[in-house]
Amino acid sequence: MVKRRNNQLPNNLSQLQNLIKRDTVSYKEEFMLQYEHYKALLKVFWQNPIQINKKLDELVMFIAQVAHCYPDILSGYAQELIDLLNSHNTVLDPSMRMTFCRALILLRNKNLLQATDLLSLFFQLLRCNDKALRDFLQSHIVTDIKNLNSKHKNAQLNTTLQNFMFSMLKDSNPKAAKLSLDIMIELYKKNIWNDTKTVNVISTACFSKVTKVVVTALKFFVSSNVTKEDEEDSDSDDEPNTKEVAMANKVNKKTRKREKQLKKVKQLVQKSKKKKAAAPVYNFSALQLIHDPQGLAEKLFHQLESTHERFEVRLLTIDVISRLIGLHQLILLNFYPYIQKFLQPHQKEVTKLLVYIAQASHELLPPDVLEPVLKTLVNNFVTERNSSDVMAIGLNAVREMCSRCPLVMNEDLLRDLVQYKSHRERSVMMAARSLIQLYRHTMPKMLHKKDRGRPTEASVELKMKNFGEIDVQEYVPGAEVLLEENKAEEQDSDESDSDSDNESWVDISHSEDEISSVVEKDKDMNQTDEIDGKDTDLSKEKDDCKEALELKKKQAAEVSVMRILTDDDFKEIDAALIRKQVEAPKKGVKRKMEDLKEKKELVSLADIENIYKKRKHDRQARIESVKKGQEGREKFGYKDGRLNPFSSKTNREKKKNKNFMMIKHKVRGKTKRSFKDKQIALRNYLIKQKKMR
Repeated sequence: MVKRRNNQLPNNLSQLQNLIKRDTVSYKEEFMLQYEHYKALLKVFWQNPIQINKKLDELVMFIAQVAHCYPDILSGYAQELIDLLNSHNTVLDPSMRMTFCRALILLRNKNLLQATDLLSLFFQLLRCNDKALRDFLQSHIVTDIKNLNSKHKNAQLNTTLQNFMFSMLKDSNPKAAKLSLDIMIELYKKNIWNDTKTVNVISTACFSKVTKVVVTALKFFVSSNVTKEDEEDSDSDDEPNTKEVAMANKVNKKTRKREKQLKKVKQLVQKSKKKKAAAPVYNFSALQLIHDPQGLAEKLFHQLESTHERFEVRLLTIDVISRLIGLHQLILLNFYPYIQKFLQPHQKEVTKLLVYIAQASHELLPPDVLEPVLKTLVNNFVTERNSSDVMAIGLNAVREMCSRCPLVMNEDLLRDLVQYKSHRERSVMMAARSLIQLYRHTMPKMLHKKDRGRPTEASVELKMKNFGEIDVQEYVPGAEVLLEENKAEEQDSDESDSDSDNESWVDISHSEDEISSVVEKDKDMNQTDEIDGKDTDLSKEKDDCKEALELKKKQAAEVSVMRILTDDDFKEIDAALIRKQVEAPKKGVKRKMEDLKEKKELVSLADIENIYKKRKHDRQARIESVKKGQEGREKFGYKDGRLNPFSSKTNREKKKNKNFMMIKHKVRGKTKRSFKDKQIALRNYLIKQKKMR
């Protein structure tokens, strides 16, 4: 006989959990039995927390699932778990500890536990030697703080948690300090904690005693703010179109696969809308929020001088210092002699060091400070004893330095470097020409006259600035174009009047004697003015240019003051500025002066390593070029010089077509002869030649 089991609820917690959620009142007695059992097991567990108790593990999750059904009875349930984790978090079994944390997260999701209580506990648990638990807690902390600030930012909660994280950065446990820093960086990149306090707290981690914490903080200031999730969410070419999928569902047979595909497409559209509405991010947004950039740069440089860390860590520190100097235009004079000793072609990561020295250059820096660095760079890189790639990299680094601090270059050195414009290697030639192009638009007088190029209106307007001088304009450059358009319209309206006036012109005739006398007078005047004309032509042209420039400045000032400029007006002004850069010998339009003078916040490594060479073709392109070159050409290989193709060949020619196995013994005999055998063979050969004579 099989026994019937009418009530299986005490042993089947999943079924009881489902029934309690449906009918809370009817199954209260069954729940109380399980709750009393939990209390008894908890007392036993407090006596020996090291031992695993699977029944307690199941009951903890069961009670957490139905805690919202009996809030009065379970008012102290969350505090019991918190006290247990606070007291025995290091000795608990990893599986039991993970279960307690999951139960607390369930209570937090049901709003039965305050966020501050749970997050403060989880920050304490980051000290545990359990990698799976730390990763789990980190993801939950980030998600919870993100949800708390989804609708509006909770300033009070954020301040409390930031203060707690600031204390965690100074914790003696390196793992806890590293994880707290990772959480702050991730929250910043998600635009949740993107305020100045977060950035300045992260900057304090650059001076931690733990190397991993220092490297993480430095990488935060160096790396871009674009997260990996944004890159993964980017639309690919393989993703289906929404309209096509919707039409397919209407026409074709409805299947689950097509419904899932349509749902996926709608989700992608929503993600793309969110990305468009997201706040813009910049490379230097974190460094711009530093309260005391000069103090931070000085502290980092002092740490750099006294550190004994590996070269990669020091390289990161140099990168952050150079970015601070270039962005905030700081003065840190000891930085340049320190980095100068690393400027050698054989130095490890030398191209990155060249980028950093270019980033640390700016107009407010005295040229005397950068001159030794520039000379070292030229002497070590731009010399004929180096390869063409090294020379090109050196010239590119010089160009990037001079684009940010043009006064560092002197006229003699510039004219020496410009001579490489006719170098045999294309990479060196293009690097030198880029340097010429830079100084054409910044300081053309330093170049030789033949290298300045054809003068344009923009080059004539260019003003040479001294050290520390700022050119402040009180008007919109190029605004005089708007006056010219108005004049053109007035001329069009007056064309009809001019036609009527032309009819009133009267021709006047002159006699031949009058014409001849006028011609003779003109010849005498030309002969006397030939000498003086050459000297005065240039001065007249210069005066005319100056007068024209002053007139245009006055017109631009009038337009800027008397008129409110619209977007269309600015477009016309930009077009006029572009026309000023047009040169007759070259086709096309050059860039605007503002674009050429624009300083990039971040120096790209490609600007230094920009070596101009012929591009490599793929295999198919190489094969096609080879076949094209073989057209109309004789077949490559041995040419048969016999007049009669049926005549016999010499033994030497026949030997070339023989199988190697047939002549292997002869080749082996020659290769294995000793020096004495060679002497004997040579002697016999000479004797034989002598006899033949």
